[in-house]
Amino acid sequence: MRIRGRVFPWGRRTYLMGIVNVSPDSFSGDGAADTGAAVARALEQLADGADIVDVGAESTRPGYHPIDARTESARLLPALRALRAAAPDAPISVDTFKPDVFRAARSAGADLLNSIWGAPEALVAACAETMTPLVVMHNKAVAVYECDVMDEVLGFLDEAAARCVRAGIPADHVLLDPGIGFGKLPEHNIAVLRRLDRLVALGFPTLIGTSRKSTIGKLTGRGVGARAFGTAATVALAVAAGIDVVRVHDVAEQRDVVRVSDAIVRGWRPDGWSEGLP
Repeated sequence: MRIRGRVFPWGRRTYLMGIVNVSPDSFSGDGAADTGAAVARALEQLADGADIVDVGAESTRPGYHPIDARTESARLLPALRALRAAAPDAPISVDTFKPDVFRAARSAGADLLNSIWGAPEALVAACAETMTPLVVMHNKAVAVYECDVMDEVLGFLDEAAARCVRAGIPADHVLLDPGIGFGKLPEHNIAVLRRLDRLVALGFPTLIGTSRKSTIGKLTGRGVGARAFGTAATVALAVAAGIDVVRVHDVAEQRDVVRVSDAIVRGWRPDGWSEGLP
C-alpha cells in the first residue's frame, strides 16, 4: 500500500494506527473536544511512533446515539484540514461509514477509509473512484451467531473483499478487520482472537482494534484508562498471528510491544542494530 509516497510492505513488520476521537462521548474517555485538541493528540501519536492516525467524529460505543452527516462533518472536517496542514506527509485514516462524509474527508486530506459497517456498495464505489485504500470491518446489529463466530466473520469479510477487488480496488489496499467488540459478546471476541491465523490466511492485509475494549476490562477487572497491559497481550498475540496493523490508543506503550514482538516473529530490527552490548 502506498500513501503520500510512503510504502507499507505487508508482512515485514506490524504498523501502528493511532486513534483520534473528535467526539464528546468516546468510550475510552479520550475524545478531543475541539480541533486544536484533536490535532495535538494526533501529532503526539505521530511523534510516539504511529504509522497512521485514524480520525473519527462519531462515537460507536455500546448504546451510542447516531449523528447525521452534517453533525459528523462539522466535527470532523476542521480537524482533518488542520491536521493535514500540521502534518502534510502523515498517513491519515478517517473513521466513517457515510459516503458523503467520506468524500468530504478525502477532499480535506484523508488517505484511507476505516468503515465499521463493512463494505456497502456506495462506499466501495467511492473508494474505487478516489483510489482510496479501505479497512473493511465485520459488524452486526445483534450479537447472535447461528454457527461458529469465526466462520461467520471470515465468510463476511471474504465476500466483502472480493466485491472490493471486483470494483477495481487493489487487493493490497483492502484491509480486513474482524471487529473486536462490534456485534460480539466477550466469548465471541475471545474466540475470534484465538483464531486470527485464519483471518490472515484469507490473503488480504489485516487489522485489529482491541485497545481498551470492554472484554479486556472484564478479564482484568480494570477501568478503561488502565487497560494498556491487557491490550498489550492482544497486540503481541496479533503480531504472532501475522496481523499487519493494530489500532491503539496508547501508541508509545504499544509501539514497544510491537517492536519486540516483530523482532521475535518477523525478524525486524531497528536501524543501527548491532550484536554488541549497548
